[in-house]
Amino acid sequence: MKVIIVGCGRVGARLARQLDAEGHTVAVVDQQVAAFDRLGREFRGNMIVGNCIDEAVLRRAGVEDADCFVSVTSGDNRNLMAAQIAQRIFKVKRVITRLYDPIRESVYREMGLETFCPTTLGADLIREYFLDGINHGRDASGVDGAAVRTS
Repeated sequence: MKVIIVGCGRVGARLARQLDAEGHTVAVVDQQVAAFDRLGREFRGNMIVGNCIDEAVLRRAGVEDADCFVSVTSGDNRNLMAAQIAQRIFKVKRVITRLYDPIRESVYREMGLETFCPTTLGADLIREYFLDGINHGRDASGVDGAAVRTS
């Protein structure tokens, strides 16, 4: 699978390392060279410095034949624009974008974009923990591999 990741913060870098370790072809785009330090020495993918809404930068990353695209920069608007470019101009089949503002989620979905919102996900996990005493987020984190019930 060929994946383009826009944003090399904590989420983008972790995803890039995971997919790379699984043998997928990964390209990461970020405006800051220093962000690529998060990838570590073992990372075998491509690192492209540039603006994620610049079509030439995305072409350098290989978006024209990408299977998947994710935008996880720190800005909702930038994520939206990058995802739209990948989906509409380059016809990437699987595009997903992060947004922090849950109010925007329905608008993005109406535009045909898959989204995930850490704000909503985090609040939902906390609520579930309060209700059933099981930290479902622990299982997803990979820290100890199992959901844990506390009394």
